[in-house]
Parts: sequence; structure tokens; C-alpha cells
Amino acid sequence: MDVKMQIAAHLFGKGVLSSGQAAELVGISKRKFLENAGKYGVSIFGETPEDLQKIIDE
Repeated sequence: MDVKMQIAAHLFGKGVLSSGQAAELVGISKRKFLENAGKYGVSIFGETPEDLQKIIDE
């Protein structure tokens, strides 16, 4: 499941898959996918670390 999760998280982060589609690819619930997406460097909020840093620096 880890490799599938990495792929799904990457595609979700790039906007290729919705969270539901990514969860289906991995074979887990949408909630479980969203709970674990951060472990793979993906923000479920749509902001990149650079976006958040800009907000902090303002």
C-alpha cells in the first residue's frame, strides 16, 4: 500500500486526482487518505510550504 499511497498522494498534490479518486486508487476511505496525505508531503489545504512562508513573512 505504501507505494500506491505515495503515487496517489503525489497525483493528488499535483491536482491530477481528487481526494476521492486517490483514496480509491489506494483502496482506503477518503477520510483515511486525507488523514495520511501529510505524511507524504502533501497539503490537503492546497497551499505549498512556499505559500505558507510568504504569509508568515508578510
